[in-house]
Amino acid sequence: MSQANTTPTAYHIIDDEAQQVNDWIKLGLRIGVASALHPFEYAKVLMQIGFEPIAPVPGRTIFGRPALVLPNIFTYTGYIKNIDGFTGLFRGLSPKLAGMILSSCVSEKVADRCGLAAVELPKKDEELSDEERYTFMVRQLSRDIVLHTTGIVVSHPLHVVSIRMMAQFVGKEVKYKSIFGSLLTIWREEGILGFFSGLFPRLIADLACLILATSTTYLVNKHIIAEKEHQVYFGSFNTFIWAGILYPFHLVSTCTIVSGTGLAAGRPPIMPLYNNWVHCYKNLKREGDMKRGSSVFFRYAKKVQKPIYDSRAPYPTLKLY
Repeated sequence: MSQANTTPTAYHIIDDEAQQVNDWIKLGLRIGVASALHPFEYAKVLMQIGFEPIAPVPGRTIFGRPALVLPNIFTYTGYIKNIDGFTGLFRGLSPKLAGMILSSCVSEKVADRCGLAAVELPKKDEELSDEERYTFMVRQLSRDIVLHTTGIVVSHPLHVVSIRMMAQFVGKEVKYKSIFGSLLTIWREEGILGFFSGLFPRLIADLACLILATSTTYLVNKHIIAEKEHQVYFGSFNTFIWAGILYPFHLVSTCTIVSGTGLAAGRPPIMPLYNNWVHCYKNLKREGDMKRGSSVFFRYAKKVQKPIYDSRAPYPTLKLY
């Protein structure tokens, strides 16, 4: 408590036992939501790496222009289910959940060691001075940065395993089966650096979104929005906007994780072989694919291309009339 009182605001450190119970409840809810939505995340990963097994059909954009329309995420997950069955929709889920648990346990301990334990204010928000609000915002942001950075770094090897397990759908490989077997395979083939493939763009996306969203929300709430309810809505909307702007870094992270692994999804013709994540970023930008996989409903083929596998239906011809 004495450490917290050195700042202009006397923070109340939340009771450790109560905080632990609260953290476990939140983790349980996150695990439940992540498990339920995993089939859609699975389909999105395949979209990100450029795998389109279903040929687009002639249609129109929301603005009425002729276009080749790709299947939405529900059709995509239906295709996965038809190939691998219902349980196949949850490929890559186990390392994902293991990473979430590891991230939650380790990041909280690191934050506490850094003197950034969870705190609350003794006053209502409207009773705080501008200096107190700013000090509290900076402390909470510092804590969130430590939590996010630690959580991402310690769980990233499991994230790599999860992404590669899902990418195996493309070529029907079984190279990455169990968590420990997959980690051993990565160690043997790529060394320790393989565990952190795609880490930097992922860190950039998450930390930049956190810092920019928190800072702009604080400034707007301080100078423009007075109503508490509107401030909450703006905070969520602002985070959504920044996440969309920084989406290309998540895309680059996924592609970097898969490229050069020996999987069909990570080599031509589906994906070029990238030297590093910067090379991947430049290539996707040059090809105009920086938003690939970001839309799950209104999806359009960028250009007519030759199907990768002969078993696929040919691309239809797009007519203007």
